[in-house]
Amino acid sequence: MKVVILAGGFGTRISEESHLKPKPMIEIGERPILWHIMKIYSHYGFNDFVVCLGYKGHCIKEFFANYYMRMSDVTYDFRDHNKTIIHENVAEPWKVTLVDTGLYTNTAGRIIKVRKYLENEPFMLTYGDGVGDVDIQALLEYHRKNGRLVTLTGIQPGGRYGVLEVDEQTNAVTGFEEKAKEDGGWINGGFMVMEQGVFDYLDQESMLEQGPMQRLSRANQLRVYKHTGFWQCMDTQRDKNLLERLWQQGKAPWKVWDN
Repeated sequence: MKVVILAGGFGTRISEESHLKPKPMIEIGERPILWHIMKIYSHYGFNDFVVCLGYKGHCIKEFFANYYMRMSDVTYDFRDHNKTIIHENVAEPWKVTLVDTGLYTNTAGRIIKVRKYLENEPFMLTYGDGVGDVDIQALLEYHRKNGRLVTLTGIQPGGRYGVLEVDEQTNAVTGFEEKAKEDGGWINGGFMVMEQGVFDYLDQESMLEQGPMQRLSRANQLRVYKHTGFWQCMDTQRDKNLLERLWQQGKAPWKVWDN
């Protein structure tokens, strides 16, 4: 199953760094947060990625073009015709497709633009700025059990996000209010699973969490997998500093690949 990562936004609320690079390339522990997200999925056996590029997408292309050299120890022997020796090379089991989905394209439109790379199969989707210790396999099992077009991961961070209205008996999403005033409700933390039928609900002009999610909830095609563990987006410099501090202290809960 392919993993689609939305990595094309401007990251205006973390402009201290995003004026130089796209937000998914801002580093935690000297690795882009995009890398951290991919490591989470890879830990659960999902290694085929489709990355939706937009703002400064060339930075992401250059990172992966040079990935092998960046992650390896290298000797350049200029005495022997510029011989290059690779030591202790690190090779991830990843296939990464990088797609220019436009500078100003909204999130639903970006998903539409990568449809041709999804081979008419179900796929996973997440944002390029959030990490968590989400059990991806359990999420997928929950999605398959419920038989709906979309399952998203619901989290309860408290503060400045839109809320999901959830039927506590069935976990059906009965309403979706983006950026509404919160009262401790569930919000969309990304880490979604989608069937191909979701494309009937998408349009080029919309943000995913506006019209498309509203239509899916009205059609009873949206479920939430409730995650009560760690989750954190990197929306501001303060968020970035928090993630960096956790990483440096060896207390990064999302580092599931080392557990």
